[in-house]
Amino acid sequence: MSVGVFDTDVLYDNPLLRKSELGKSLKRGFTLPSEEFTFGRANQSKDGGAAEAITGWTPLASIPPGKGRKEKKQERDFIALNKACVGVGLITAQEHFQYRATHDVRRQASEEEKNKTKIKRIPATVTFGVPTRPSTPVFDLIEHKYQDRWLQERRKTELAKRERVEEKETAQKGIYETRASSLRKYCPPVDAPPLWHMSRFREVLPHLETFRSIKTKERSFKHHAYDCTARTGVFGHGIYESAKS
Repeated sequence: MSVGVFDTDVLYDNPLLRKSELGKSLKRGFTLPSEEFTFGRANQSKDGGAAEAITGWTPLASIPPGKGRKEKKQERDFIALNKACVGVGLITAQEHFQYRATHDVRRQASEEEKNKTKIKRIPATVTFGVPTRPSTPVFDLIEHKYQDRWLQERRKTELAKRERVEEKETAQKGIYETRASSLRKYCPPVDAPPLWHMSRFREVLPHLETFRSIKTKERSFKHHAYDCTARTGVFGHGIYESAKS
């Protein structure tokens, strides 16, 4: 573009430089074809008019895939590609990426997918639309037949439950415990093993006994087990703690 010469293409392409025309919407700077241009896709198949429509429509299967139909390209089979990469000896992600860029394996269509793509002819006796809903039985509603039916079903289920409970009770009445069965279930108490002591100290008696008797000692330890929960310290020998919320 020379100096002093204004390029008109910049004015038409840039929506900021364009001015709105009177009575028309503001254009966005897109270059559109002339008014004689027809938008849309041309029909590849040519029908024979009303005569051919009466005798039967031309099926889409007769149209070659290059003109009216396009064959659907199958998806890539990444499982087979990964398996091939491992078989060749490629391990890293970069090697896998390069192998996929140079090799292409497509997934084979199953029989179910092949049957879906086939065009099925609709029989002439088929009626399209939603079936008519059956009329509401007003006479049954007036007589409360649905309520009576529900009550009968509930009564049947309750009777069946009672029969099952009675069968269990009668089956348990015939079983009673014997001395052999009670002894089989009884587990005799086993004393805990004594603490380990050195052999030379096993028969030595204590030199100091702070409790007057064994019963007093047992009562004292029992009282401490109940009282230690409200005291401080690891073993519960400290002062009493205040209540915590």
